[in-house]
Amino acid sequence: MKKPLDKSQLYTACDSSRFDFETTDQLKDLPEIIGQNRAMQALHVGVNIQHDGYNLFVLGPPGLGKHAVVREYLESLSKSRETPPDWVYVNNFEKPSEPIAISLTSEHALIFRDDMHQLVEDLCSAIPGAFETDEYRLRLQEIDDELKKTIESAFGQLNEEAEASHMRLLRTPHGFAFAPIRNNEVIKPKEFDELPEQEKRQIEKTIHALEEKLTGILRMQPQWQREARNKVKELNREIVMFASGHLIDELKRKYQDHSVIQNYLEAVQQDVIQNLQNFRRDEDAQDHMNMPLMKMPAFRRYEVNIIVDHTQHDGGVPVVFTDLPNYANLIGAVEHTVHMGALQTDFTLIKAGALHQANGGYLVIDALKLLTQPYAWEGLKRALISREIKIQSLGQIYSLVNTVSLEPEPIPLTIKVVLIGDRMLYYLLHAYDTEFKQLFKIAADFEERVERTSENQRVYARMIAGMLHRNNLRPFECSAVARIIEHGARLAGDAEKLSINVTAISEVLCEADYYAAESSQSVVGREHVQRAIDAKFYRGDRIREQLHEAINRGILLIDTDGAKVGQINGLAVMQLGDVSFAMPSRITATARLGSGKVVDIERETKLGGAIHSKGVFILSSFLAERYAKDYPLSLSASLVFEQSYGRIEGDSASMAELCSLLSALSNLPILQSMAITGSVNQRGESQAIGGVNEKIEGFFDICRFRGLSGSQGVLIPASNRMHLMLRADVIEACEAGQFAVYAYNTVDEAMEILTGETAEHVNSQVEARLSHLEKIRQNLAKHDKDISGDNGKGTD
Repeated sequence: MKKPLDKSQLYTACDSSRFDFETTDQLKDLPEIIGQNRAMQALHVGVNIQHDGYNLFVLGPPGLGKHAVVREYLESLSKSRETPPDWVYVNNFEKPSEPIAISLTSEHALIFRDDMHQLVEDLCSAIPGAFETDEYRLRLQEIDDELKKTIESAFGQLNEEAEASHMRLLRTPHGFAFAPIRNNEVIKPKEFDELPEQEKRQIEKTIHALEEKLTGILRMQPQWQREARNKVKELNREIVMFASGHLIDELKRKYQDHSVIQNYLEAVQQDVIQNLQNFRRDEDAQDHMNMPLMKMPAFRRYEVNIIVDHTQHDGGVPVVFTDLPNYANLIGAVEHTVHMGALQTDFTLIKAGALHQANGGYLVIDALKLLTQPYAWEGLKRALISREIKIQSLGQIYSLVNTVSLEPEPIPLTIKVVLIGDRMLYYLLHAYDTEFKQLFKIAADFEERVERTSENQRVYARMIAGMLHRNNLRPFECSAVARIIEHGARLAGDAEKLSINVTAISEVLCEADYYAAESSQSVVGREHVQRAIDAKFYRGDRIREQLHEAINRGILLIDTDGAKVGQINGLAVMQLGDVSFAMPSRITATARLGSGKVVDIERETKLGGAIHSKGVFILSSFLAERYAKDYPLSLSASLVFEQSYGRIEGDSASMAELCSLLSALSNLPILQSMAITGSVNQRGESQAIGGVNEKIEGFFDICRFRGLSGSQGVLIPASNRMHLMLRADVIEACEAGQFAVYAYNTVDEAMEILTGETAEHVNSQVEARLSHLEKIRQNLAKHDKDISGDNGKGTD
């Protein structure tokens, strides 16, 4: 009989005596994360290759601290690199719907904005003052006098001509009129009527000629006034040029090396001239005396909208993490204000996106959040491919709205984007998105586990110390650190590995610290760590307790003593939240004469998954290979998980199904005090399965409730021995001979333990039964043939 595993094989303890510290306060923090050499090398390569498409995708399951590692690495690297330029938007005076983007070295964006504010203030002071000088009034009076002189001269000449023709120009309420005179007196109408007809006709002819000349003068008058106004405008232009020229020229000299700003200041000067009324002191201006100048509608056009400002950082390139990577937050947006029920916007309402903030540096995005935001993924790809940030609303892009909006000048994009997500997301994008492969050429794959060597255990202790310091937790004794390391192996599901799921480890550290504080302890001990582990399991243990209660009350039928033919205890693992536990399941098999088909009832009822069905097909192949090489199987068998009402998936019960079927064929009973787990191949060899610790503990809990008899135990594949990290109570029961864990290599070894019979006896019984069934089938076939022959002879 095969011996059960001993204590040393059931649990690989961490020997705290090998540590050279008493508490974690004596340890130095680990400068880098443990076991991530491959991922860190990928990060280094991806960040330093300055070519298109070398963005990064950091992949791995949650809880590995990927975000923290990436942040720390990028921030340490960013300090050594040159700070990228700031970006501002200014008004485009020729095309206000297309604001101009200007790049400025760090801090100069703020300086430029302040310079423009000061310029407007100076103009608001200098221009009105220039228009209030005596020189301006004098020149304005000269233009007015010149206009009056021109008009008076024209009328004077006309009047002289009229006097020479014995006519007089009269001004009436209805305009101008000519009247004949005699003896320097205007002829009265009665006298005019008494004049000879010929003389009257001559007077009328003369008046008509003078009226034509008068009409010509009246027609010229608007032109003379227009010329005067133009002279006033030119005078005003000269005054504004004089008042603003030196102020703007001073700024031009300050930014003489920046051609875009030079052109912008030229446009500003022309706009000031064209809108000089905004700078004249009037009643409207008085209404806004309490409002900052740049907030006034008339002066917003000269504002400088800073969308990227690096002065808030300590130097280096930016490292930006975005929590809500929707389209607007990535690409930027043009906001609107409501004025009298209508939406209005201008260049001062352009808002930067994460791409603007991270331009020249690094942008880190959670891949799943990005992909769940409408159009965000397409927007990011478009920006990376075009290498520019073009702010457009989704309504514009997809022609959803026809309203006129701004089209800001695109900003050149130089950036490293780091996406963080799980492996499945990476592989799906790589398989189905051709642009993804072009844009994200570097994959930084994070490990979940590291080898549990003596050196790695010491490094693991330093990692724990660093986590304690970062979270301001109490120091841990070396025995407590040893228990954390053992728990790390349990989380890894392998006694020879350590989990580097920093989230799971950090939770245990925080809770252990809490229990130490509750006990008024300044140092966290092993008992506090164990209490934290137990409490975490207990919080998520309600469903397991209810299922175990159903078993113990006989609602779910599980036997833990006696022996039965064709019945065995299988083990399955359930995962609910952070807690996983095992549930024993009764598996039964029946065998009878048939055509060699093994019916999987789970599959037939569509409750069995593909992997489970594969396991049943494998055991069918094993039966045919071992017992029926020379003749067909005359067998009809069925397998079922009793009292299962949900989907069955996985092949970890295929060995249990095979053993129950062999029991049904050999008529040898299986000990119900045993449970078995494991996968089987076509050669009858056991194969490793997952959740081996939980499965053993699950059956142990049922047996312990009913009373440990010393004959109870669990069979596991021999390849799972390295994964054992069992609970202390299970180990104590095994050490006391009350419970046992067996490791088997083949179905023969398993059947020997389960039946108490030798493998030769079991196989001979199975062969005998199958041979017997084959003989029955042959006899039945012969009998049917004889009956068919008799019927035929009788017919003849």
